[in-house]
Amino acid sequence: MWEKDIDIKQIQEIRVKTNVYFGVGAIEKIEDIAKSLKDKGIDKVIVVSGKGAYKITGAWDYVEKALNNNNIGYINYAKVTPNPTTAAIDEAVSMAKDFGAKAVIAIGGGSPIDTGKSVAILLEYPEKTAAQLYEFEFTPDKAAPIVAINLTHGTGTEVNRFAVATNLEKNFKPAIAYDCIYPSYSIDDPQLMTKLSLNQTLYTSIDAVNHVVEAATSTVASPYSISLAKETISLVAKYLPKAAADLENPEYRYYLLYASLLGGVGFDNGLLHFTHALEHPLSAVKPELSHGLGLAMLLPAVVKAIYPAKAATLAEILEPIAPGLQGTPDEAQKAAELVEKWLADVGVPQKLLDDGFCEADLDKLVNLCFTTPSLDGLLSIAPVKATKEVVRQIYEDSMKPCSK
Repeated sequence: MWEKDIDIKQIQEIRVKTNVYFGVGAIEKIEDIAKSLKDKGIDKVIVVSGKGAYKITGAWDYVEKALNNNNIGYINYAKVTPNPTTAAIDEAVSMAKDFGAKAVIAIGGGSPIDTGKSVAILLEYPEKTAAQLYEFEFTPDKAAPIVAINLTHGTGTEVNRFAVATNLEKNFKPAIAYDCIYPSYSIDDPQLMTKLSLNQTLYTSIDAVNHVVEAATSTVASPYSISLAKETISLVAKYLPKAAADLENPEYRYYLLYASLLGGVGFDNGLLHFTHALEHPLSAVKPELSHGLGLAMLLPAVVKAIYPAKAATLAEILEPIAPGLQGTPDEAQKAAELVEKWLADVGVPQKLLDDGFCEADLDKLVNLCFTTPSLDGLLSIAPVKATKEVVRQIYEDSMKPCSK
């Protein structure tokens, strides 16, 4: 019950690779951040955002004021969509170069922040394109400074070195991971998240759960990633139903955001495997699909597939959402059904068939898992060998409820 001793209005500075200002009111720290940028000679920035959330949440009011107070010029690329594309990144880079931007301020969830990270790299490699970046035609070791103002509690990208973008022409949705794209500063202010819709609240929180399930069971998992997983899942299990019933309560957002932060650090250490590797083809083929929903539809089948290899770990970390597991390999089906029940109980019962996927899509999806750049790296650290047969079975099991 340590949460009772926390003042959620006390701004904590959380040091990971990124300096994170965390707590209700943390957005006010943008003034200090802007001053720091100006002191380093940065007098022009590009602000990367979606179409409306950066204003609806109130974040923009603080950012614009801080930039003006510190005589920092800005241009705003406000066209980022869910599942951002390489074409959009190139468009933002062109704007930034023409303007002379020396740093990137990204305001939003995973899509704007990942786009901002990509723009920051390409500002240092002006002869390169986003497609080249995401097809690994070069390896960047530098990027323009990045400030991330996070508006969701799921992605974790504000505290790690990952970014994702979709190449629509090839249905590729690779992930990149470079030390140069750790944000210099991040702001995690739960007050900015009280306008998230019910579905956004659910899907982003489920994203955080998936991050740690994978990070705790990969072949490079550590005691650290397992400990982070336990705390993340415990907090989501406790506070997601509360937030879903009271969307504008900043206390519930605070703990979901903390869980998301832990999840971001968790997979920065333990990395990811099946659920993300298999979801990326789903939202590459259907860009309108919410990443978190895609993960939710896959999670029970992934748990079933990996449980025999990681029974003890999964039984312990899943206890808050799948109680009563003993940690023996023969519980795989039971574990999957319990996770599926928890998802349905919080309001996400959908399976792939419900979202328009069908058996005829399986060959394409499986092929994309093995041909999309970077996904082979995720599959290579799965706790069971990631053959095409295993991947196909996970997709098949995700088509319909596993209890039927």
